[in-house]
Amino acid sequence: MSGTGITAQALHECLAEALAPTRLEVLDESAAHAGHAGSDGTGSGTHFRVRIAAPVFTGKPKVAQHRLVYDALRDFLARGLHALAIEIV
Repeated sequence: MSGTGITAQALHECLAEALAPTRLEVLDESAAHAGHAGSDGTGSGTHFRVRIAAPVFTGKPKVAQHRLVYDALRDFLARGLHALAIEIV
């Protein structure tokens, strides 16, 4: 079975380049969602949690902060990233 090929490391690198965060943690939580909507059956590459702090978020409402993260990861969403939990820290 073929998966998305998306890794936590790839998301980390993309977010680091796009948003210059001061803190960044990306966790692949796909295995915990096996059998759920969006799971590709491989146990990886579909469900992620991002904990991020960046100066670019300062003064922006939560929706705008999250939009910056989603915009940075647009290509991954198109490739099969199904769920993204975002924690602005």
